[in-house]
Amino acid sequence: MTSIVLTTLNARYIHSSFGLRYLQANLGVLQADSVIREFTINDNLQDVLAAILSEVPRIVGFGVYIWNVDQTLRLIADLKQVAPDVVVVLGGPEVSYETETQPIVALADFIITGEADLEFRLLCERLLSTEDAESRRSIPKILHAPVPQLDQIHLPYEHYAAEDLAHRVLYVEASRGCPFTCEFCLSALEIPVRAFSLPLFLESMQKLMDRGAKQFKFVDRTFNLNLRISRAILEFFLERWTPGLFLHFELIPDRLPESLREIIQRFPAGSLQFEIGVQTFSDDVSQLISRPQDNSKLEENLRFLRTETGVHIHTDLIVGLPGESLDSFAAGFDRLYVLHPQEIQVGILKRLRGTPIIRHDSEWQMVYSRNAPYEILSNRLLSFEQVNRLRRFARYWDLVGNSGNFSATLRMMLDDSASAFGEFQIFCDWLYEKEQRRHGISLSRLFERVFEYLTDVRGLEERSVALEIWADYTRSGRRDRPAFLRKFDLPSPAARHVSEVHLPERQLRHL
Repeated sequence: MTSIVLTTLNARYIHSSFGLRYLQANLGVLQADSVIREFTINDNLQDVLAAILSEVPRIVGFGVYIWNVDQTLRLIADLKQVAPDVVVVLGGPEVSYETETQPIVALADFIITGEADLEFRLLCERLLSTEDAESRRSIPKILHAPVPQLDQIHLPYEHYAAEDLAHRVLYVEASRGCPFTCEFCLSALEIPVRAFSLPLFLESMQKLMDRGAKQFKFVDRTFNLNLRISRAILEFFLERWTPGLFLHFELIPDRLPESLREIIQRFPAGSLQFEIGVQTFSDDVSQLISRPQDNSKLEENLRFLRTETGVHIHTDLIVGLPGESLDSFAAGFDRLYVLHPQEIQVGILKRLRGTPIIRHDSEWQMVYSRNAPYEILSNRLLSFEQVNRLRRFARYWDLVGNSGNFSATLRMMLDDSASAFGEFQIFCDWLYEKEQRRHGISLSRLFERVFEYLTDVRGLEERSVALEIWADYTRSGRRDRPAFLRKFDLPSPAARHVSEVHLPERQLRHL
């Protein structure tokens, strides 16, 4: 029997719940009577429920996010049917705002909004010391957690199990909060930035490395805000670098002074991944969404990273921002493409609960799906058909442009075109007409379709295309020859080059 079960439905097995580990680390004496049980959104919900109830819990705490809110709602509904006396506590960004309108809130016993690291323990202490229902009813259903002082929080890193270190992404953070007010982002509500004790943080990182950890995803919203801290962290890992070390950081796009450039250049190729949120190149759109950005400096920084470092660059653009037309988005994509980041993530604008983006709803006729993840359906400048076409563009770009599987072929397709966006959009329309789907296209099928497009539609010489396709196909170690290439006299597969290795943590961009 366990008094407290901490649980959530992760998007994938490889993900680990950072929030649950913070909660357990700060339970005090209750920690010994708690357990973390993680599942995925693809697990059978009856099996999940059985696993939770097998612990015979008195309290179950759920982490709720846009990717799991629908499944968690169904799970809690069933839990309350078969175990009505179990106390259900919800936390997480999806239930921290607009709580009065959510069905999942109605099912729960208690909601903790905001950073619940300390508030959850206080609630559990009250619940476990209270035997009668009348006393429990005196506790407010919705508890608004005050912003905690970070020196009061116990760090969670010892709560990563050996299985986590071996098979899952390890999330870490040196700070919380964001100094910016980008209206589409929940971090806009997290002012000011607060830093954990650097010595304690680095001590925790050392302990993780001593246990064999090699891959770290920093969730700091602005890793390069405090240059003293960011440089100290980079120096710490560089001094301890061993093959396989991989670090993911989210950077402010237009802030990369020489003090950081010098140390970044010293990291081996493939050991750093920077997530750089460009979002838009339109100054007018940036002003509308309260996101000041020096685009010239951003471009200079990306050129430096791409040409003078071994950093893997993941960039983001958003479809559907107020004031962003199809033409201005296309121009922004083209402007980013020529800078050659390894990835351009084309994201669809989401109306996250609590974000001030809603102030544009009337003027820009913003229409969002009412279903999670609440993506934009249309606005004043983009019809539903245009948004849906861009959604296909985003998916196919992920398959062809971001996957690392078509690096040579993509250059053949796009580099001589007047507009990379325009040319790839033509390919997307053609591919969708052929396949009638965005998902479930096998890699071998996609290679054949790209070959067909370049030869039959673009009219390129077959053998030249076959050579590029074959180079891409064999780059990651494949040795079989697809049927559509068998008529060509092609060279033996070349040895893999380190610079071309597909990063194992490419999936970090989705987190």
